[in-house]
Amino acid sequence: MRKSMKTSITLATTGALVLGGAAFGISTANAATPNVQTVSSSSESKIPAPVASVPEVKGGNTAVALDKGFTDALTSLGLTPGVSGNAKLENGSVSFPITAGSVTYWSPDGNYRPYVQGLLNHDDSGLTLKAGDTTVTLENFVVNPGSSKLYGDVLVNGQVAASNAYLFSLHGGTLKPLQLEGDNAILTGTTVHVSDDAAGLLNQTFKTDAVKGGLLVGTATITAQIK
Repeated sequence: MRKSMKTSITLATTGALVLGGAAFGISTANAATPNVQTVSSSSESKIPAPVASVPEVKGGNTAVALDKGFTDALTSLGLTPGVSGNAKLENGSVSFPITAGSVTYWSPDGNYRPYVQGLLNHDDSGLTLKAGDTTVTLENFVVNPGSSKLYGDVLVNGQVAASNAYLFSLHGGTLKPLQLEGDNAILTGTTVHVSDDAAGLLNQTFKTDAVKGGLLVGTATITAQIK
C-alpha cells in the first residue's frame, strides 16, 4: 500500500464544517493527530490547543458525480473512462475508498487558521482514460482541500509517468453544510476541475490540445467514517 503523504492537509475550504466533539464522539482538548504539531494550551503558544481530534478516519469514500460536459468531452476525444483497483463507476458517478485520514479541529471563533486540518488518502484505486492502445491511470489520490488541490500518481500503460502530481483543483464555493448520518460525516458540493498540469499531460499523451485546464469533472461527496 502506498505510504500516506507526509504533509498536513488543511480542510479550510470546508467553512460549513462544524465538528463539535460531542457530535463526532471523539476525544477533545489536547488530542494531536499524526501530521499535526502537538500544541499546548499556554497563552504563550502560537498554536492553541485543538478543541477536538479524529486521529484516524476509519473508512468511507470520496465520490464524484461526473458532469455531462466532462463525459461529452471524453466522448469527443475518443476517450473511454473506467476505474482501477477498488474504485467503482456506476450510475454516472465514480467513487474511491478512503484508506487513511485524520482530522483536527480548532474553534472557528478563535484566531487560529486554518481551523480544520487533516488528510484523506485513497490508496489502490483510481480513474482510467483509454483511447486505442493507450490507457492513462490516475490513482492513489490525496485530497488537500486546504490548497484546493488533489494529488495522485499517473501511469501510462501501467508505467509510472508521474508521482504525487497535481491532478485536480477543488472549488468549495458551493459546499453544503456538514451532514451527520450514523457513523459518517458527509460533505458534498465541492466541484472538481482538471488542473493545468493534468491537462498538459493528457494532451501530450493522447496527442491533442483539446483538454483544457479548469474543465469541470463533477461534484464531489466525501463520506468519512469517523467512529
